[in-house]
Amino acid sequence: MDRDGKWAAIAGQRRVLADLLAGLDDDEWERPSLCTQWRVRDVAAHVALTPQSPGVLRILGRGVRAGGDLQAVNRDLALEHARRPPARLVAELRELADCRAKPAITTLDNLLFDVLVHVQDVAVPLGRSVPMPLDAAREGLARVWRMGWPFWARRRFREMRLVATDVDWAAGEGPPDGEVRGPAEALLLLLTGRTAAAQPRLAGGGLARLAGPG
Repeated sequence: MDRDGKWAAIAGQRRVLADLLAGLDDDEWERPSLCTQWRVRDVAAHVALTPQSPGVLRILGRGVRAGGDLQAVNRDLALEHARRPPARLVAELRELADCRAKPAITTLDNLLFDVLVHVQDVAVPLGRSVPMPLDAAREGLARVWRMGWPFWARRRFREMRLVATDVDWAAGEGPPDGEVRGPAEALLLLLTGRTAAAQPRLAGGGLARLAGPG
């Protein structure tokens, strides 16, 4: 995918998330998401906040106060933004869907897989089926596989062979009995730590080796 294609996919996923959230009742907004320690409301707030993220100086200042824990900073910002009414969060997702602003400390490729996964963080625990765009899912897999922190995918799955069944993507050098195969969507959830949600959609001898949060 080229740059414009990635931004288009991000915009599409923001609108998909807005449509999903617009139909939720109050209890569903408070449900736990697949993202550890985040409610559906918090995930929505995080995605809505991304194109209007605080400047780099504010983020770095928070990072210093958090002892360098940028994940804690990310979580705190989302929790603060989540205090807004649900209707406002939905409106922000729609109003800013095409916005190409991004936090100074991230990249376009990171934004792409982030929104793909967060849509599933909301949809899966609510029992909703929201297909992930295949081209974007392949890009997400490639990015998460080559990055280190925070997922360390190449380290976690170094003895396994991962194979997508719906796009042209495979990674890892594991033996035949260490193969895990399935849809790109499920593999992306696996690589980003959503193991329990991914496993029912995966197959292969390597499933017995899977372990980790999720």
